[in-house]
Amino acid sequence: MITRIREVRRAKGLTLAEVGDRCDPPTTAQTIGRLETGTRTVSVDWLNRIATALGVDAGDLVELPERADLPVAAILGADGASAPRHEQVAAAPAPEAGSIAVLVEAGVGDYRAGDQIWCARLMPDSFAAALNRDVLVPRPAGRYVFGRLIGRQGARLQILPLGAGAKQQIFDDPAWIAVATRLIRAL
Repeated sequence: MITRIREVRRAKGLTLAEVGDRCDPPTTAQTIGRLETGTRTVSVDWLNRIATALGVDAGDLVELPERADLPVAAILGADGASAPRHEQVAAAPAPEAGSIAVLVEAGVGDYRAGDQIWCARLMPDSFAAALNRDVLVPRPAGRYVFGRLIGRQGARLQILPLGAGAKQQIFDDPAWIAVATRLIRAL
């Protein structure tokens, strides 16, 4: 099996030691290096541990014949675009389990028509993690409100819709909300 552990690790800007420390249970930089170079066999268990440490799916760490690589040609920084120091491959986005999407039909706020907004569902005990972020709030009869979560008082959420001149709306005890985690936009 040909792995892409090194390419993904470098794309994430992590050292061998940092990946080893992020593994559960932690391991050494030497072990990660051996797994990257193929001097040690990569089992499914190791693949899953390293994928979790890198924050990607295990499938992103192996070369699959039906998936084309996306080589990194340049890195854009404050000083402009420059060539990467090492060969890198960009990991294609993949939704996390339980994610939902919002399709943007007409431009509103920072979003343009054709955008996809990927969201992660949150249960009430995690609503505070979405403060000052864009969220989708379910309403009765299959309706939703999408806007910025600007406040929370107990079970009440204060949402500022994205449209110009929109007024804050209050929602009592929604069963869940979904926080925007990724924007997919064609240029």
